[in-house]
Amino acid sequence: MNEPQILIVGAGPTGLVLAIWLTRLGVPVRIIDKTAEPGTTSRALVVHARTLEFYQQIGLADAAIAAGLPFRAVNLWTRGKHAARIVFGQIGIGISPFPFMLILPQDRHEALLVDHLASLGIEVERRTELLDFTDHDSHVEARLKRPDGTEEVCQAAYIAGCDGAHSIVREKLNPGFPGGTYARIFYVADVEATGPVFNGELHAALDEADFLGVFPMQGEGTGRLIGVVRPQSETTQATLTWNDVSSQVLSRLGLKVSQVNWFSTYHVHHRVATHFRNGRAFLLGDAAHLHSPIGGQGMNTGIGDAVNLSWKLAAVLRGRADARLLDTYEPERIAFARRLVATTDRAFSLVTSNTSLARLVRLRIAPRVVPALLRLNKIRRLAFRTVSQTALNYRGGPLARGSAGAVAGGDRLPWMAPDGQPDAPDNFASQRELAWLVHVYGTPDPVLATLCASRGLTLRAFPWRATASANGLRENTVYLVRPDGYLALANANANSLATYLDEWGLHL
Repeated sequence: MNEPQILIVGAGPTGLVLAIWLTRLGVPVRIIDKTAEPGTTSRALVVHARTLEFYQQIGLADAAIAAGLPFRAVNLWTRGKHAARIVFGQIGIGISPFPFMLILPQDRHEALLVDHLASLGIEVERRTELLDFTDHDSHVEARLKRPDGTEEVCQAAYIAGCDGAHSIVREKLNPGFPGGTYARIFYVADVEATGPVFNGELHAALDEADFLGVFPMQGEGTGRLIGVVRPQSETTQATLTWNDVSSQVLSRLGLKVSQVNWFSTYHVHHRVATHFRNGRAFLLGDAAHLHSPIGGQGMNTGIGDAVNLSWKLAAVLRGRADARLLDTYEPERIAFARRLVATTDRAFSLVTSNTSLARLVRLRIAPRVVPALLRLNKIRRLAFRTVSQTALNYRGGPLARGSAGAVAGGDRLPWMAPDGQPDAPDNFASQRELAWLVHVYGTPDPVLATLCASRGLTLRAFPWRATASANGLRENTVYLVRPDGYLALANANANSLATYLDEWGLHL
């Protein structure tokens, strides 16, 4: 085949999304994976609103929603008693076009991405393994093992390590992977069962030393269980099975499992690589950061890595930006990964630890305090923004400039809901161009329009209305929107816009 500009190692969601975005942006890619076939089972279940917004840009959101199950409510149980029910429903109304969390098992998710990539003319090369690579400054030379056992050399402009927790790319770069591993062994099982917790909602059971999460899945009487293995089995059993799970919490919930369709055990890690880039090699997803399962953040964060890097690589390779643009990938994504790992680590420790303080929090404090807080609309919306990653921003980053009221450079462009007006424009629709955009909510200055035309920038003017104000936007203010939907400039004018484009060598 023709040599690709990007060699993507690993065909999980992160690698697949990177391949789709790069292909849509006109960059030749090659994506390899050492496994013989896509995964038929998985641990990642939740697709958040920000990921669906990225998918809307490439025409995948509707298909993902059709394949999944919108999340409705979470129930808390302590010592086998129902402590609280927190209705989520569409708690993000007005914040995102996708005001919910979506349950979409990773195997179905990956199949959706693989099919979409194939429709773009790119096939995943299975049973193809990266053995080694060398950065020659001008290009990368990778040594690959083909399915028949023979070797080949592949040259590419850059290599992207999307190859998971045991990444060969990261091993070669050796950036350091500090963090730790939780002591308990966890299990995940897809089961057929009956009981009060199999009602299409999420259930979290907190017990003295046990933890159980019950996730709804499509199909009556089916779901996913995440829990802990019995402590005595952790030290005495070489091979763990369903018989080794901590069953006390199951019986307390009245859960009767009739069939275990898939069972796996694993250690949970919390780690962030010291660097996400070295020369022409990049780390993304689990190759760069590992998280606890709290909040379903890991896979969504990897997809965010892929989107962030894709448009930057495309701009540089197509001669539309200075190569310095690639230097912004690591600081933007590593800062978020570090905050996320620290936050989920604290939450996960409270849920699973056997210390007296942790037991006090999960058995007495959390069941009382959390439901009370989440009955407050402001807290519910804050929780949605945080978990959905719509609050993720790059303020203070190398590409962020300016502010206007509540909105600043580096923020995700606020979504302007239709306000019940059928003809009201959706300000996210223009993002499907996967291009730099200038947005004005009100009337644009003619000088600005002239500059945009001369620089190849698409200018979108939206009628000023209450929704824009409610989301922190200012009338007649100029916003420069990046291809990934984040603001580069807020409160710009023709001069500052021209200066910014020249600073980054942007030729659009």
